Amino acid sequence: MDDPTRHTLAAVGPRLKQLRQRRDITLSDLADRTGISISTLSRLEAGLRLPTLEQLLPLARAYGVTLDELVDAPQTGDPRINMRPIPTTDGRIIVPLTRRPGGIQAYKFVLPTGRDDDEPRLRTHEGYDWAFVLSGQLRLVLGQHDLILGPGEAAEFDTRTPHWFGATSAGPVEFLSLVGKQGERAHVRTTGS
Repeated sequence: MDDPTRHTLAAVGPRLKQLRQRRDITLSDLADRTGISISTLSRLEAGLRLPTLEQLLPLARAYGVTLDELVDAPQTGDPRINMRPIPTTDGRIIVPLTRRPGGIQAYKFVLPTGRDDDEPRLRTHEGYDWAFVLSGQLRLVLGQHDLILGPGEAAEFDTRTPHWFGATSAGPVEFLSLVGKQGERAHVRTTGS
């Protein structure tokens, strides 16, 4: 095995552990889902064992990610087709859904389970935001308002208003965000019956 391949596979362990912890899955649950023993999963996560294709396939299925995402393979092809998730130091994952300059930008956010006593760090910037919750409970602090949004709920606001997004202790949250420069707003249209 060449050095770049060994290096890529050695980096899989921490990514596997991070995925499992973000999804609040125990090693036992993951073993049941994948058919891989708890001890092997533990050694893979600790980097004491390099993963094989036979192990990566069920793990990718269990986590709902591609093999490329699981091993962080170098990008190939058109980046507009394969949007790469951007992990942050606080456990959030941001998936850019648009790659063009200007106009409204679309993102999918996945936030790990939060704490209900988290002190929000409000921020402001130019623009307008529209957020739509896909799953979980999204805590949105917007100016003087402290709101909990559930699946199917949306919020629209001027981003010059101090704001903060977070998950609750109920579990992780996934939401879509459309952000545009000042004056560009998301418009929802419905048709009458």
